Amino acid sequence: MNNDKLKVAIVGSTGYGGVELIRFLTGHPNVEIASVISASSAGAPLTEGFPHLSEIVTMPLDRVDAERIAAKADLVFTATPSGVSGKLVPQLLQAGLKTIDLSGDFRIKDGAVYETWYKHEAPDNALLQDAVYGLCEVYGVEAAGARFISNPGCYPTATLLGLIPAVQAGLLDLRSLIIDAKSGVSGAGRKASLMTHYAEINENLKAYKVNKHQHIPEIEQELALQAGEPVTITFTTHLVPMTRGIMSTMYAQLNGTYKEEDFIELYREFYQGRRFVRIREKGVWPATKEVFGSNFCDIGFAVDERTGRVTIISVIDNVVKGAAGQAIQNMNLMHGWDESLGLGHTPVYP
Repeated sequence: MNNDKLKVAIVGSTGYGGVELIRFLTGHPNVEIASVISASSAGAPLTEGFPHLSEIVTMPLDRVDAERIAAKADLVFTATPSGVSGKLVPQLLQAGLKTIDLSGDFRIKDGAVYETWYKHEAPDNALLQDAVYGLCEVYGVEAAGARFISNPGCYPTATLLGLIPAVQAGLLDLRSLIIDAKSGVSGAGRKASLMTHYAEINENLKAYKVNKHQHIPEIEQELALQAGEPVTITFTTHLVPMTRGIMSTMYAQLNGTYKEEDFIELYREFYQGRRFVRIREKGVWPATKEVFGSNFCDIGFAVDERTGRVTIISVIDNVVKGAAGQAIQNMNLMHGWDESLGLGHTPVYP
């Protein structure tokens, strides 16, 4: 091992988020992967399920044990289902590990709200308050030097990056927010289900968890913090027959008379110097293919003078900016490194 590099471990290495962490971290100049961990496949080679990683990761999958992880690593990514991290993360932190959690267990600050939406017992309240919400372009200062970061959800990342500048500036009627979001099937994870079965999703478009998606309170929480008042949204998610990508299309009534140019200027100023948010020119709207395999979030606008509404379109790769890429971006911010370190991948096109 190189003693000069940060040693990292990945819990949940056999999921899509975990494998994407491996893809990016193997090219990070300041990091060495010290341990890949899976509760279900401990002892097996990672290449058994992912042959494409042959000669990239040769170590066998390790078991989930906080003290064992701490003996090998300085920082751990937990890419686990909700309900698992809530029990595991306290052990990791107690063992002295910096932790970046990719599950939803620590994103919502109110434990009662978490339990209502996730149907699990909430983690300890002190840890909920301690977790830095890792929306990098908004909370980068808070992430610097943090020991524990809760990585945002994929839908919230696309949605919040698309809404926060306008909400902060008071351009939108907060009672009118409607969000139409669509995701590729990798967002449902690797575990097989009827919803992601090829015959069910191919040549099909499905709405799911209508008005019941667990990302609703996460989005409302963060918008309320930015607005300084409670915010309630209408949020509908759809599964589309593609592997990767999220498009969040947001509609809102304007609080005044604005043009596309006003939004473009505001957003470019808000995200100035933040490499991973790209604002489209007037009349040009982003597509999911334009961020495929990358950590970019691309945003475009259309103002309808007839209705007094704005349409904001935000796209990300759900496995990268919506998960592993943003987690690595948070790791960079934690350590005072350039936030784009290890993430300079050009989108794959076509």
